[in-house]
Amino acid sequence: MCAIRLAALLAACGALQAADRPNILFILSDDHTAQAWGVYGSFLDPVVSNPNIDRLAREGALLPNVFCANSICTPSRASILTGQYSHHNGVYTLADALDPKRITVAGRLQAAGYQTALFGKWHLKRKPSGFDTFRVLPGQGRYRNPLLKGPDDWADGNAGGSPVAGFSEDVITNLCLEWLEGRDATRPFLLLCHFKATHEPFDYPERHARLYEDVVMPEPESLYEMGPDSSGRTFAGQTLEVLGKRYANTEGSGFHYPGKLELPEGLDPRERRHRIYQKFVKDFLRCGRAIDDNIGRLLEYLDVHDLSANTIVIYTSDQGYFLGEHGFFDKRMMYEEPLQMPFVIRYPREISPGARPEALVQNIDFAPLMLDYAGIDIPPEMDGRSFREILRGRTPADWRDAIYYRYWQHLAARPAHYGIRTRTEKLIRFYGAPLDMTGAEPEPTAPAWEYYDLQRDPRELHNGYGDPANDGNIARLQRMLEALKTSVGDAR
Repeated sequence: MCAIRLAALLAACGALQAADRPNILFILSDDHTAQAWGVYGSFLDPVVSNPNIDRLAREGALLPNVFCANSICTPSRASILTGQYSHHNGVYTLADALDPKRITVAGRLQAAGYQTALFGKWHLKRKPSGFDTFRVLPGQGRYRNPLLKGPDDWADGNAGGSPVAGFSEDVITNLCLEWLEGRDATRPFLLLCHFKATHEPFDYPERHARLYEDVVMPEPESLYEMGPDSSGRTFAGQTLEVLGKRYANTEGSGFHYPGKLELPEGLDPRERRHRIYQKFVKDFLRCGRAIDDNIGRLLEYLDVHDLSANTIVIYTSDQGYFLGEHGFFDKRMMYEEPLQMPFVIRYPREISPGARPEALVQNIDFAPLMLDYAGIDIPPEMDGRSFREILRGRTPADWRDAIYYRYWQHLAARPAHYGIRTRTEKLIRFYGAPLDMTGAEPEPTAPAWEYYDLQRDPRELHNGYGDPANDGNIARLQRMLEALKTSVGDAR
């Protein structure tokens, strides 16, 4: 009889422990930059409509200083999962793959008894590990009637998959909801919901085809920066005119863009850029609204099934994106727009509604945070650190005062570079060499530096390197950068 009672007591304790461990719903989008969320004080905030992102920001914490370690999809996703910089997890460029044997947050949670699932964009080439089940897009995937592949029909790289009818964000959310409905309700879960949106070609479901139709989109201050000379930047960049050519020749671009854009011959350069920008941003925001719709569906499920109080909900993007700033689109660069990762988190048990912690956080910190919440030791191999105490309103005295960034996939118009960002300044070293990275262009570019005082020049409109007034600050940051590069173990 005593043995039966002891077994029952142990079982009850185990069930209580499982009930106390929070569920984690991690929602990740692609390129859904802070300017397009409507909650970050952007020039687009007056026109953006994302009610469910608004809800998460209102009910949880919005972090204004979250940054990626390498602003391109595949490396950023690898850093999120592994808690490591590119030079430690081996994923440097878009062409690299994540080794399934790597330590990941999913694998650790699975080993600790969590149910784990992944649906949507993967982009890491090799078969996902650490998940009880998954269905992912081959490569970049497509918006309409997406192909999806799982454990039973896996093919490495961008191959494989079977079509599922519908718009990608709706389809991915359907898979998430079906899995939630069939899970073991006695065990905690980690659910990764990875949307394709808002990646180029910025497609959207028909229900949003007329959204923003009669709106003239506000323009960023630097939209009509027509070349490097006005700001003193040291690289050409990818301008909106490149996107305009893709709109005009969709077959050559490899993408199918929604709608049409007429760009008659002889247009004034400013008018041409204006037209490209207006179409681009409207498409981008319509695409983003499909994400918001489906965040709403997920939040509703948690509410209806009494899961909201014990579920950590995170919504973020794999990096930011240029929305016309400096006349650019795309990402990769260490400028603020691609570098910043918008990030909201809701956990009613610990996080005060409306919190806005200012500490410097990176995507290498996401995995340690989730492990911390689950009560699991953080492996020493992870470069990041849990920011749970910061979310509680208590920033540790020894928290980082600068972030390290490195973009490895060298291209002539967007050279390889590394740099340091503090709360108030930024220094970038464009070393411009391919270093045998996969997908890099072989020809090097001239080395260069850029310096920005983010208090006086938050939009990075003037490269202050070479101005004698900045010499002291630049020398100090150069010393800090080399020390930081060494401390994070980047020897190349």
